[in-house]
Amino acid sequence: MPESMLVPPLVWTLLATYLVSFGISFATTSPYKVLADELDIITTETGDPDGVPSAVKDEAKANGNGEVPIEELDVQETIVLEEQGPRALYTVLSGLPSPASMTWSIITVLINVLLVGMVTDDVYNAPYFHQANELSFARLGFVSDTTANILIREPRGAELPIWISYRNEDASQSSSAGISVEDDSWKSAGKITWLSEETDFTVAFVLKGLKPDTTYRYALSNNHSDSFITAPRVGEISRHNHGRFVFFHSSCIKRHFPYSPFSHPLSVPGFQHLAIVKDYFQAQFMLFLGDFIYIDVPRRLGDNVETYRREYRQTYASPDWPAVSRGLPWIHVLDDHEIANDWDQNTTAPYPAAVDPWHHYHTSVNPPAVRRGVSYFSFTQGPASYFLLDTRRYRNPIASANATNLDKSMLGEEQLEDLLRWLRATPPSGVRWKFVVSSVPFTRNWRVNSGDTWGGYLVERQKILEAMWDVGASPQGVGVVVLSGDRHEFAATELVPPEGGKWPVQASATEFSCSPLNMFWVPWRTYWERPPLFGSDDHEVSKGEDRMIK
Repeated sequence: MPESMLVPPLVWTLLATYLVSFGISFATTSPYKVLADELDIITTETGDPDGVPSAVKDEAKANGNGEVPIEELDVQETIVLEEQGPRALYTVLSGLPSPASMTWSIITVLINVLLVGMVTDDVYNAPYFHQANELSFARLGFVSDTTANILIREPRGAELPIWISYRNEDASQSSSAGISVEDDSWKSAGKITWLSEETDFTVAFVLKGLKPDTTYRYALSNNHSDSFITAPRVGEISRHNHGRFVFFHSSCIKRHFPYSPFSHPLSVPGFQHLAIVKDYFQAQFMLFLGDFIYIDVPRRLGDNVETYRREYRQTYASPDWPAVSRGLPWIHVLDDHEIANDWDQNTTAPYPAAVDPWHHYHTSVNPPAVRRGVSYFSFTQGPASYFLLDTRRYRNPIASANATNLDKSMLGEEQLEDLLRWLRATPPSGVRWKFVVSSVPFTRNWRVNSGDTWGGYLVERQKILEAMWDVGASPQGVGVVVLSGDRHEFAATELVPPEGGKWPVQASATEFSCSPLNMFWVPWRTYWERPPLFGSDDHEVSKGEDRMIK
């Protein structure tokens, strides 16, 4: 049984033990404190033989002492008591009964019961009372210059068929101003006639034949609608954002964190913060780098398909989700907490159950896969090209070999070759950036659990680094940037080629690691520069430096 499954029963057992011991302690706790306890013995010779027992007289005669001393003993005990105060702070902090206040004793018991109640609420409220089985929603996935992917979930059979329509909103606005004669009428894109539990009532729909860098609005017959802007032509910048090309990236969402008994069990405060800046920056899309759910925090309640599906539904059912999805396409990468912490067991259980909703809710509307049947993706938009890695499905186990082992791989042979081919390829005209998107950090500078990052796969990392430096040193004028998450703290790193090598320092790649969107943050730094130790295997494998950008 996983340790996380033991926590609530253990808490309840400890509470029951506490309540019994508290009752016993309360019944035996005195309201007084002993300050002093003195015992006085006073001896007095009385001279009265009649008061002496005969046994004492006989013993005295047997010892040759005919006279019996006649004494009187007076024993007096003096106890000084002080009435104790309520000791409120001590009672609340220790959980022990107050020696003088029934009120504070009751308060400290109620505090402990309340804390256990909040643990129970956090663990069980959402899974059992907010399963989101009736969730109906639509969201934008990958939007290219001519297409838009839309994910639709509709469990209500009465809403079928679902008709999809769309219109050109730029044309509509121009027409209302008397400027354009473009067609701004609503057009039918088709209909959805069947949804089933097999896909958790989801379907991916593609709007086709769209114009680049144009605002559109789609509408569904089940009352879902949204607006979006298609991507500009490859190599160009959108005219809708003042000459800027903007996108977001982050990772890690734990719903209802930090815990509050007064907030919705499916709330995501990080969404609330993102919503504030989303419209200002007018981002083209969100690159979400994994841990969209935390299946094992605070407690794994199962490893079947329905348990994983419920987690996805609950995030999309969050009252804070609409504000961050409206008009913003979301593109997803897989990481460990969608499966299990630090996942490195390829496609063994529970991977098949975990990726069922991952495919239905995410990859179905992601950019095109690099090749059929794989779970890594690539696309080009505006002035940038992207390669979205899968760092979980294909990796060798973390503990299978040393980080410098020649055969240890995070990507697998095929994905590595596809990545290197993408890096070597000449980009289309106007594309000036290549973004390598990794769920885990590429730098070696993270000091906690570095084996789960690229710091545990140094040989493969070096091959990729050298390919990046080749791009940076080429006359194409293309820069390479790595985007990563997972660490729950921010870091920017310059990946510098070795001095005196074939690559100039200008060929350096840059990594931005950014997370979490809504999870705990690490209150102390676990990242600092680490040059390879001279004479070690690390030094022989890791050429170049990982410099922190300050």
